[in-house]
Formats: sequence, C-alpha cells, structure tokens
Amino acid sequence: MTETKATTEDLAGLVERVTFHSDESGFCVLRVKARGHRDLVTTIGHAAMISAGEWITASGVWINDRTRGLQFKAQFLKVSAPSTIDGIEKHLGSGMIRGIGPVYAKRLVRMFGKDVFDIIEATPERLRDVEGIGPKRADKITAGWADQKVIREIMVFLHEHGVGTACAVRIFKTYGTDAVQVMSENPYRLAKDIRGIGFRTADLIAEKLGIAKTAMIRVRAGISFALTEAMGDGNCGLPRADLIRLAEKLLEVPAALIESALREELAEETVTADRVGEVECIFLTGLYLAERGIAEQIRRIRNAPLPWAEIDADRALPWVERNTELTLAASQDEAIRLALNPHNS
Repeated sequence: MTETKATTEDLAGLVERVTFHSDESGFCVLRVKARGHRDLVTTIGHAAMISAGEWITASGVWINDRTRGLQFKAQFLKVSAPSTIDGIEKHLGSGMIRGIGPVYAKRLVRMFGKDVFDIIEATPERLRDVEGIGPKRADKITAGWADQKVIREIMVFLHEHGVGTACAVRIFKTYGTDAVQVMSENPYRLAKDIRGIGFRTADLIAEKLGIAKTAMIRVRAGISFALTEAMGDGNCGLPRADLIRLAEKLLEVPAALIESALREELAEETVTADRVGEVECIFLTGLYLAERGIAEQIRRIRNAPLPWAEIDADRALPWVERNTELTLAASQDEAIRLALNPHNS
C-alpha cells in the first residue's frame, strides 16, 4: 500500500454504503458519493457510529492499495446527519436507529420529509401518526435518536479540541457518554486509561482546553511521564533529585511546584519512594511492586533445591554454541551460568 499524494486533501460526500465497521475500534470502510468525483470513492477511517445516508467531511491522503486500488485514507472524519431526502431515508433504513427499518424509513420520509429529525427530537408524539408506529416503537425511535445525538456531540467536542478521529473513537469507547466530562475535568487521565495516548497527546488536548502549564493536574501527571521517559533509558526509578530536574526540564515549571506535586503523588501512592543504598529514589508504584515481586521470586528459587542435576557450564555452553551456531556475549554467558547453578554464586 503506497500513498499516491503526500499532501493532505479534503473530501466531502454522502455515504452510499458501509462496507465494514468495527464496533470495537471504530475502523470503517465506506463507499462515498463524493463531490467532484464521478465514481464512488472508497474511504477508510474511524467513526464511533456510521451508516448509509450520512454526510461525511474528511481530510486525509490518497493511497493505492495493491488489491483494492485507489482509496482515500481519512485522518480526520466528521459525520453529520443527512440533509437530502434520499440520504435521510437511507440513514433511517440502515438500522442505526432502533425501531426503524427500510419500511418505516420510507413511511416516515413520505409523511415528514426533511423535517423528520426535528419531529423525532421536538415532537416525538407525532411519530404515532405514521402507520404501524405505536407508543413502544415511538419510544424506541426517540431513544435511539437521542443516543446518536449524544455520540455526535461528543465527537464534535473532541474534534474541536484537536483530537484526531481514531483517537476520538478510543476516547468515546473508553468513557462513553462521560467522555466530555472526563476530558474537561482532567484530560491527563487519557494517558493512564487509554493505550496509545501518551502524556504529550493529553498535554496538547489540555492546552486546547485552556489548562495552564502550572496546573497541579498537569504537574502530577508529568511526574509519571518523567519516570516513564526514564524507563525508556532502562531505569526502573530515579533518584529524587534527578526526577525533579528531569520533570523541570520536560514540563518547564519551577522545581518547587514539582516537589509539591510529588508529595501529593506519594500520598496517593501513585509513585513510591525507597532507598537504594544511601539515595532516596522514586518509582512508579506498579513497576516498583513488580520489581519487588521478581526479586522475591529470585530469592525463593535461589534458596530452593534445583529441579535438575548439577550442570557443568564449562562443557554445556560451548556445546550449545556449536550446535546453535550462536556466540554468547559475556553478560549472556554469565547470566546462564548463574541460572544453571544459582547456589554456587
């Protein structure tokens, strides 16, 4: 699969068919009747919900798939309620709104025309004027429309605050109808709760929401971020002074503020303090407990009888190297010798 154009382009049109949609990830493959294109355009992207008849506006790039040909890969995809009679009927008949199938979609459009969505939202009692729609079906239709409206409003909020479509779908799938509240109160929760969203992404969203660099929720989240960055360099924790300096550099806030945030993180046991020799170090609590657990297991194994007879490493390791055609590094050789005969160390 190759991108045929590097520049981002816009695409707008009516969804003629939803070829595929994943409820879990939001990934979708659409056939779109797009402005300026004679043939239907295959569009791939992410949407929390999508149905035939809806209008999409997207930005992305053209790609050439070896088996499926030219496609539009949407990096941003906004779904709007349809405005044409044909689009409205397709949308209502798609099954996305509970209580409506193709038959009732046709009846609703025939009676209310383009006003059908306003009728559902503002005067739902009028739905009973349609042949075959009683109180129960009318209630189903009203509830289904309300659910869709909430989802659409959440997606609009996320897009307005710089959240890409794929990321927005993950946020919605995680928090549901509480997504706006969670993001408004503490967008840094995203970095903890959602895989693939890190501190930097959450920080950009927070900036869009007007959260100051010196806000305590930012600095506290930044401490975990600094420790995670240190993990990338192979460190399970950091000396307290080093952590303060690193967080000060990453967050661009005063050290005194970081010290205050660290005290709160320690109080809530998000991070853990322990001494390594004479130095006080700070660890992410989950990693600290995992390290302690591993150390305890190693002690248990070391003190227990070996499940195998004693192995002569001086003879065994050269034999392994000859037969695997691999050469062990000095550290690997040492580790294997220790594992084979831990009681001799």
